[in-house]
Amino acid sequence: MDRRKFIKGTTISCMAFSLPNMAWSAFKDASGPIRIGLITDLHQDIMHDGLQRMQAFVEEVRIQQPDAIMQLGDFAYPGEKNKEVIQLFNEAHEQSLHVIGNHDTDAGYTTDQCLSYWGMPGRYYVKEIKGIHFIILDGNEKGSSIHTGGYASYIGKEQQSWLVEQLKTLNGPVVIVSHQPLLGPAEIDNADEIQNILTAAKEKILFAINGHTHIDMLLEKEGIPYVHLNSASYLWVGKDYRHQSYSEEIHEAYPWISYTCPYKDSLFAFMTIDPKTGTVTIKGKTSEWQGESPQELEVGNYPTLTMGKEIVPSISNRKIQK
Repeated sequence: MDRRKFIKGTTISCMAFSLPNMAWSAFKDASGPIRIGLITDLHQDIMHDGLQRMQAFVEEVRIQQPDAIMQLGDFAYPGEKNKEVIQLFNEAHEQSLHVIGNHDTDAGYTTDQCLSYWGMPGRYYVKEIKGIHFIILDGNEKGSSIHTGGYASYIGKEQQSWLVEQLKTLNGPVVIVSHQPLLGPAEIDNADEIQNILTAAKEKILFAINGHTHIDMLLEKEGIPYVHLNSASYLWVGKDYRHQSYSEEIHEAYPWISYTCPYKDSLFAFMTIDPKTGTVTIKGKTSEWQGESPQELEVGNYPTLTMGKEIVPSISNRKIQK
């Protein structure tokens, strides 16, 4: 992740958030609350225990019985080596939705393999669940005029036109889903353009949600809440803070773990959207650091974020209401 992109936008103040009344009025004969299980940034190909982290999520899915589950990217390379964890997620619910992250096409894997192996309808698509339209975006496109290297983080003109058309024609409230943030730390290169599109249709939009940043944060702009969902697995701290959180054998087999501060337990959340009360609630998991914490390591990569607030081994419980 580009540190400059991460710092950009973190000075936006957090506040109490309201949902647009008109978005709620778009519900048609809602039968009750809509519940979605959420997990992001598992990084199966970095972590030695990615399968166990996904198993913890799936076990909770069986208990909670949500209407759908969704992973928000940086999941698992789309190939035979990860067949078990991919099938575990896909078979956990008949409505299992995917978002493509920037790391899912590392190591020579392709977007087409993600679509095929994971079972996605497209790089970006719409899925309706009990009257709510989830618009899933692909923030991995090339074409940014300010891109200077590293992973592409951009939504191109064709996808923008598609997004505008969806927001114009869809009846019912909308949730915007992406891997890369559309607002705040590490936001996509043309975040302003996408924010303007969303603002123009904010009467339909309940909120936007993303993964990618491995932080716990809620922001607002022009009446639209933007949720940063924390990683299931770790905070990336980089080579300057390399250390061992597990045994020598694990670090030898999975060397990239040394660049992280792992969470002891898997993090994920269950989100409830209740049209009758006009509220969105997020109930997240809480864990603790495995080994030395970012505070103990005196990590300085995130000067505009707060240890213990955005940088935490947890996903906050939140309520957003009209």
